[in-house]
Amino acid sequence: MSADTSQEQGPSGAGNNFLRNLIAEQIATGEHAGPVVTRFPPEPNGYLHIGHAASICLNFGLAEHFNGACRLRFDDTNPDAEDQEYIDSIQADIQWLGFEWEGDVRYTSQYFAALYDYALYLIDAGLAYVDELSPEQIREYRGTLTEAGTNSPYRDRDPAESRAMFEAMACGEYAEGTASLRAKIDMASGNINLRDPVIYRIRNKAHHQTGDTWCVYPSYDFAHGQSDAIEGVTHSICTLEFEDHRPLYNWLIEQLPVPAQPVQYEFARVNLNYTVTSKRKLRRLVDEGIVDGWDDPRMPTIAGIRRRGYTPASIRAFCDMVGVSRSGGTVDTAVLEHAVRDDLNPSAPRAMCVMDPLKVVITNWDEDRVETLTASGHPDRDDLPERKLPLTREVYIEKADFREAANKKYKRLVLGKKVRLRNAYVIEAHDVVKNAAGEVVEVHCTYDPDTLGDNPADGVKPKGVIHWVSASHGKQALVRVYDRLFSVENPAREADLLDGLNPLSLEMYAGCWIEPGLADVAPETRVQFERTGYFVADRYDHAPGAPVFNRVVALRDTWAKIEQRGA
Repeated sequence: MSADTSQEQGPSGAGNNFLRNLIAEQIATGEHAGPVVTRFPPEPNGYLHIGHAASICLNFGLAEHFNGACRLRFDDTNPDAEDQEYIDSIQADIQWLGFEWEGDVRYTSQYFAALYDYALYLIDAGLAYVDELSPEQIREYRGTLTEAGTNSPYRDRDPAESRAMFEAMACGEYAEGTASLRAKIDMASGNINLRDPVIYRIRNKAHHQTGDTWCVYPSYDFAHGQSDAIEGVTHSICTLEFEDHRPLYNWLIEQLPVPAQPVQYEFARVNLNYTVTSKRKLRRLVDEGIVDGWDDPRMPTIAGIRRRGYTPASIRAFCDMVGVSRSGGTVDTAVLEHAVRDDLNPSAPRAMCVMDPLKVVITNWDEDRVETLTASGHPDRDDLPERKLPLTREVYIEKADFREAANKKYKRLVLGKKVRLRNAYVIEAHDVVKNAAGEVVEVHCTYDPDTLGDNPADGVKPKGVIHWVSASHGKQALVRVYDRLFSVENPAREADLLDGLNPLSLEMYAGCWIEPGLADVAPETRVQFERTGYFVADRYDHAPGAPVFNRVVALRDTWAKIEQRGA
């Protein structure tokens, strides 16, 4: 068994990618010359999720495809919600996906001085003013989608007065909410984002990068384009919700003496069914203890997906399959599950695990006899070492693999019938031991010594094959079977988010029996438990002698069957 070395990079842009085609055309026609420079600008106020993974693959993938550069810039303009924990996790997520940013990590806060000077430039040009309306009044004056806004009574304030007031705001002489700096554009614009947007607000709070240096902080809309320009970004790629913000992005670039002219492009974000990706909703799940932190394996965060056992290659392949377009929609979670199955099937070593054990005693096997059998590490790979399987008088099988009586469709162990122990002998059940409640707690069998191997001497070919683990040489493990966190297709539409929770999203199996070779594998080792699914040694909880495995995904799409039954 090998630990996680899966940093394979999926084909860059294998699926539909209109932005890649657009840039290729720009280069071919001469509209764009020079390197392609993109950026990934997350706000460090939470953990990244699967939608961010698509954006990471897009921005870094475009730079990779055109031999350009992609920069990592933290959009840290809101000290109220940001934390170093999120900064560290975001960097780890990007690197785990197999990408490296160009140069040092950048922060919007590095440009606070330049952005402040740009704000003064707009004030002096009569294109910005200090407004003393309250935030509530600003929203009221803003108008609606069908009604124009109303000019603030402070809109025509003399630029010199606005400059003096803004400088006083920056020195901490104003309380939060008592004043703001607004761009002077058009309060009658059909685009609400152009109705004198707030570009600076007062926050008397220390910043995780700049400390107590600043008392005013720029808005995202003001900082975004100017930071792109300072960094020489050529293609500023955002999700579609920022399409209506593009006119403001362009207006600021045109009005300010910025060193470059970046252009914003939008694409449709990736949404999954049975999932929520709103940071606010995800934070609620964490804060209310519905999940065990941001990296709970049921969470759609990259940290959670990694702990669940997904590989970087499978995430990149998923993003390629989904493609990049301008038409929004929801992707079936089954596509993501298919991507990881497709990646793990040819790479994950095979092993046996009994999750709900029932003891089998082979009565014609000597008590002290141990026969070490061998099994392939993988049916299609010669590079993986063979497994050593100790077979003893007592073994464990799954309770579901035995019935006292069954019809012909049941292909497992039945009294008076034969079945093969996987990679071992054929056994026949002849008796059971029951407890006081009448439950079978032990099955007595005999084995046929001439049935080992693919071509047994007596020609016995039982209809069923079941997995097993030695009762004396196997190791016990905790196995956690994770499933979708929500049982409804669109949980965001529920009256309360918690109404859509799947009560079976986590099932714990203590006292499982695994092959002895699995007990000491490294964390994040992935393996296929034969007949059950793909599992991973937990990133944090798994330890030598105390194995903990998480189910990555079942061997088949069980949810498709559930939905068909409900149709």
